[in-house]
Amino acid sequence: MNEELQLILEDAKEKMEKAIEHLENELAKIRAGRANPMMLENIMVDYYGNRTPLRHTANINSQDARTLVIQPWEPTMLEPIERAIQAANLGLTPQNDGKIIRISIPALTEERRKEMVKKVKAEAENCKVAIRNLRRDTNEAIKALLKDGVPEDEVKEGETKAQTLTDTFIVQADKHGEKKEEEILTV
Repeated sequence: MNEELQLILEDAKEKMEKAIEHLENELAKIRAGRANPMMLENIMVDYYGNRTPLRHTANINSQDARTLVIQPWEPTMLEPIERAIQAANLGLTPQNDGKIIRISIPALTEERRKEMVKKVKAEAENCKVAIRNLRRDTNEAIKALLKDGVPEDEVKEGETKAQTLTDTFIVQADKHGEKKEEEILTV
């Protein structure tokens, strides 16, 4: 197979792997009823006038299945962290004891579980759309090789391999989505 064609396919595979990685990160942020430090991943804290990710200002751990513990590196950060969590509107209520912040994760209602499942499906679909867009771009790059003198049968073979890659990664996206849905729906 042509070297340029091989490079195009390797690049496509790499980008599709990144799309799956992104999906995994997004799904980790969706809470499934258990305390997970990733739930607070997008929270930004006012750290001496700068907006800083919460994880850069404190240790975040799950004490048990229903409790997150946030231990700021500086005691003066307790209140800004507490305000940031409330402002994030995650439906979580931080409890400040003067040294650490505890967050009790409420049990998910049936309605909330259904909302979460919709969010999971949307994330999985976004991932699949990204993968299909990568396939389209890959096929365009492969077809451009025809003009460079690459034989048509190699181009067809490259397109077939691009489709195989796409199918493989779409199945992965579906599996990740189904696994997270199952996690959410398990009471």
